[in-house]
This record gives sequence, structure tokens and C-alpha cells, in this order.
Amino acid sequence: MLRLFLLCFIVLLSFDINAQHLNQKIDSLIQSEFKENNGPGGVFLIAKKGKPIYEKAFGMANLELDAKLNTNSVFQIGSMTKQFTAIAILILEEQGKLKVSDPISKYIPSYPNGNNITIHHLLTHTSGIKDFTKMKALQDIAQKEMTPEQMVDFFKSEPADFVPGEKFEYNNSGYVVLGYIIELVSGGTYEDFIKKNIFDKAEMADSYYASDRKIIKNRAFGYHKKSSGYVNKTVINFSVPFSSGSLMSTLGDMLKWQNALNQNLLLSSKEETKAFTKYKLNNGQEIEYGYGWHLKNINGISTLEHGGSIFGFKSMAVYIPSEDIYVLGFSNCDCNSPTQLVKDIAKMTLENDKTK
Repeated sequence: MLRLFLLCFIVLLSFDINAQHLNQKIDSLIQSEFKENNGPGGVFLIAKKGKPIYEKAFGMANLELDAKLNTNSVFQIGSMTKQFTAIAILILEEQGKLKVSDPISKYIPSYPNGNNITIHHLLTHTSGIKDFTKMKALQDIAQKEMTPEQMVDFFKSEPADFVPGEKFEYNNSGYVVLGYIIELVSGGTYEDFIKKNIFDKAEMADSYYASDRKIIKNRAFGYHKKSSGYVNKTVINFSVPFSSGSLMSTLGDMLKWQNALNQNLLLSSKEETKAFTKYKLNNGQEIEYGYGWHLKNINGISTLEHGGSIFGFKSMAVYIPSEDIYVLGFSNCDCNSPTQLVKDIAKMTLENDKTK
């Protein structure tokens, strides 16, 4: 019994030492990028099998009020919003209200070439629609309150970049069209649909459709860095990025999101798998994108990834399905991108698991 006890003690001790060593390496890695304790910073999470094993905040949430970031801080997540938009479309498909093979002309009859552009093309960034973020006229509407229809009208008559399905080219306009379709099909607002069908079901109480006017507890404020120092982020009306980039969340809520997906809380496994499938172009070439996720790998091990960037904020998440490892990072200055950091942390965590 004594020998068994000692053996168990040694094993547990080795696991604890190993975990401490990993945490120290990750701290050092993050602090090499997020160097200023009194500047904007970031928050990071590592979860394994649905539970956090690392969760820390670095830097300030509000420079004017001298308020520090914490692991419950609420960040704008930018294009990570696309994951939610894609799953919302699949929820509607599972409800029998649309099909991803439908042409968008079925819902927006006036859309140019709409008979040849499908919802699938929008989801996979293969539609050829002009990305509104690359249009010079964007500055004219950036601070205006736009309806989804007005946003679609803003870019729909622009010349197409390519024939639908011809190539993959990351595209925010396609996800704005998807948000508009969600409203047309559901009969409500995109914001309400996401809240009712995702946030509420996954118990994501600290996730929101973004607003600069609402009082949001634990809000992280966004910053730019100029040669003279930090300045408050450029103001944008969130009706402009809309369903391509207007959600806010926390580390904890995003872990609930990942766990809800893993547990098929929102969709059946069959329907959800569509989001994580690599699709092909017209010429048969496979692309590394599903519906709302980049489909990559670390050392040959498959990953689901997506980042986000919006004025004052950057975000990144990597999920490793085979190991159930989820790594997430948010930054409240668009001068500090967590993208490579999160990838490096995911690789480090994966390699650490393999050496146990």
C-alpha cells in the first residue's frame, strides 16, 4: 500500500511539475509579445477536454481609468463572428427553412447573378462577390446606421471578382448576405436569432451583438497605437460589419461555445459536420475552409481555426479535435495580434501532451 501511495504521489507530482513548466513557458511566450503592463493587453485560455488548464490576463482594459484586464473581460471578436453566422445558417437548414444549395436569388430576387451564387458559395468564401472592406466608399458609411438590406445594396452591384466556385478568396460581404438571409428566413433580427438559438442555449451570458452605447460590464476598450502613443479605437457602426464581424464575447463564453459544438447542443452531428468539411472548387481543387472555420493542421494533426480583426481588437482561436484542446487569445489593441501566439501555444500544448 505504501509503495502504491508513493507511486501515485510521484505520478501526480510529475504531472504538476509538467503543468507548471508549461505555464511558465506560455507566460514567457505571451510576455515577449505583450510587454507593456500599463498598455493595452490580452487574455488567453487553454482548455483540455472542455476544462480550462490555463487562463490569464495581461495589460489594461481601460487606459483612462487605469483598469486592468481580467479573464472575464468582454472583447469584440471581429471575424470570429463568422462561426456563429455559419452555425445559424445550418440551424435554419436543420429546421427545414433553407438549404445551403439554394441560390441566393431565392431569398434576394434582385441580387445580380443571384441564380448562380448559392448559400454554400457565401459560406466558403467562393462567391466572387466584391468584399466591401476593400471598397473606397466604405468610409462614407462606416459611422452610419445601416439596415442589412442597405448593406447588401452597398456592394451588390459591384463587378464580381470571379465566377462563383472558381476560387477561394476571403470575403466579408458574403457573410453580410448570410446575415440578411438569416433575418429574411427567420422573420426576426440577426441579433435576436443568435441570442435565442446560440447564446441562450449555450448559456453564454456575457456575449453580445456589439454596441458602443450599451453598458457592458467588464468591457475591454479598444486601442490603436500611433507614433505619439495609444489612442482610442476608430468608431464604426456595428451595423456595417454586421454578421461578418459584430459580436462580443469572453474567454469563458467562447469555451462554452466550443463545448456546445462538441456536445451537439445546437445542431445534430450530421448537420454540424458540414461546417468542418473541406470543400472543392469548380476545378476539383480542395480548399482549407469549411463553413466559418479554416481547416488547417499542426504537425499533421487537424485543427479548426479562425481569427478576427476589427478596429481596436484582434482575436484568434485554434481547436484540435483529436485531443480536445482549445486555445484562444484576445487583444484590445490592433497593434498586438494574438494569431501566431495562439498557434504557437496550441503547438506547445500539443507537444507537451505527447511527451507525458
